[in-house]
Amino acid sequence: MSLMPKLFTTLLLCASLSAATDGEVIQFLKKGIGNNPAISNLVIKINGKQNVPTMAGWEAYFVAIDADVKQGSTNQHINQSGTYFVSGNVIAPELVNLKTSERFNDTITPRLNPALYTKANLISGNVSAKNKVAIFSDPLCPFCRKYVPETVSYMMKYPNDFAVYYYHFPLAQLHPAAVALTKYAIAAEQSGVDNVTLRMYQVEINANEKDDQKIADAFNKIFKTKLVPADIKRPSVIKQFEFDQNAVQTSMVAGTPTVFFNGVKDTTKAKYKEVKVK
Repeated sequence: MSLMPKLFTTLLLCASLSAATDGEVIQFLKKGIGNNPAISNLVIKINGKQNVPTMAGWEAYFVAIDADVKQGSTNQHINQSGTYFVSGNVIAPELVNLKTSERFNDTITPRLNPALYTKANLISGNVSAKNKVAIFSDPLCPFCRKYVPETVSYMMKYPNDFAVYYYHFPLAQLHPAAVALTKYAIAAEQSGVDNVTLRMYQVEINANEKDDQKIADAFNKIFKTKLVPADIKRPSVIKQFEFDQNAVQTSMVAGTPTVFFNGVKDTTKAKYKEVKVK
């Protein structure tokens, strides 16, 4: 569950801004959120903006929030993203079309940053392929375990039509074991093991397992590797893992699997099927 609603309880549902600029939007949010005594070291950035379709004069602001939050006797560092809507001198955290009941918070997302299409995240296809497909997934997500292997296996047949990029997004609260599992996958990839992404979904492990050695044993059984817990602490593994988590945050990905087709979030997860492959 996200801490975002708790952070934003200090803000009014709808507030007035005068001739709002990006800087004024940031300052307004800082003032509202920063008034909460449990929040410290608050940093707010705007990662992008989009016009809201069918809602003339409204813009969606994609906001990244970094802060320390005190919960009881402990402090937790959070890095989250959210959407605010601005029109003239009004700002609101939610926008709904009364006629269609469309909640724009659910349908408007930022385009995928081209900088995220890295060689390390490319798992299939040619860089110059006609279409770029980005997949954010948790290897222990039940739906992902069926969707990702089927989808990627199909697109692998057409390397000139699809460049497939993969981002590890373990849902730690739902599947604690997925965190170590994805790090073992990264370690294997960096060691030159082939076809790691698809085979990773064959690993059988209790989703609540927290023993890194047991997770390593389950991984090694499928891949015939000899990885140990120390391997997932390598700087290069941590760096790639953190890169993927940052991609999750900046792209405002909230669940798995999440798919972007040519930079645009594909809520159907099936745009690739519309491509006339050769």
